[in-house]
Amino acid sequence: MTTEIRPLKIGTRSSALALAQAHMVQAELAAIGVQSELVTYTTVGDRRLDVALTAIGSKGLFTEELERDLRDGITDLCVHSLKDLPTDEPDGLRVVAQLPREDSRDALVVRDDVPGALLHELPRGAIIGTSSLRRRAQLKAIRPDCTVVDLRGNVGTRLSKLDNGLCDAAILAAAGLNRLGLSSRIRSLLSAPQWLSAAGQGAIAIQVREADTQVRDIVTMLNHQPTMDATSCERAFLAALDGGCQVPIGALMTESAGGRRTLHGLVAGLDGTPMLRASAVIGPDLLASARALAGELRDAGAAAVLADARAVGAAAREAS
Repeated sequence: MTTEIRPLKIGTRSSALALAQAHMVQAELAAIGVQSELVTYTTVGDRRLDVALTAIGSKGLFTEELERDLRDGITDLCVHSLKDLPTDEPDGLRVVAQLPREDSRDALVVRDDVPGALLHELPRGAIIGTSSLRRRAQLKAIRPDCTVVDLRGNVGTRLSKLDNGLCDAAILAAAGLNRLGLSSRIRSLLSAPQWLSAAGQGAIAIQVREADTQVRDIVTMLNHQPTMDATSCERAFLAALDGGCQVPIGALMTESAGGRRTLHGLVAGLDGTPMLRASAVIGPDLLASARALAGELRDAGAAAVLADARAVGAAAREAS
């Protein structure tokens, strides 16, 4: 870049994974001659480890504080794990860039003394940890004999709880493990279409103020359009179902060697039943195709399934 600009302030959560992702963005900015500094945050989702995510209730559990200071001009941009970012962004803020996507799959991590490389090979009655309703539902559908326990905290905390015996295995995002240099902990990967990850999983999103054209134009230079296309499709599917981390929804766009793009979608009951699935080849209008697939699942009963899940979440929040 030839235009001089002051060092940019980057808002990020303070966890090891969030910092690793923010450092990736810093490196990309430095490569185009832009210096930056980090402003770290502990969000409500980071602080409230005593209850399940569904009992807290807010859509922006891991983003609200960052977005507030971005909107107020305290920071110039924010770095998010895209899957944590609600589909309805606050007025005046917009994701204008995503870095190339990491592995979008979920990973099975197993305690060293527990046998089994694959999910179906774990011992009968195994205890599996996850904080995700989507993962829980798929686990209950595939391994109804297993007990699923809530596993909260950052990646290191969850691995420590696993190693200390809280559970026999855990499901975590492969992207986070890879970015932290912990890929050796992965026993196996859970792949589509049998297992669906969260919309946008594995993608790093960079959010700016729309009115700050100088920063917006700089950050846009970092965008990886194939990642943006895929995740925009997945998130349009999620938005059409009014989804978020409070309901069990999975979405993933895949692309064949010949360039054919397919969107896979899933809506499940909290206990894995029913398990509604649909897939469709994506046309030129990615967002319209995603909404059409969501409509197909709604027609199959997804609205009632999601209403039940939301009612359970509301009851949990009331009880807490």
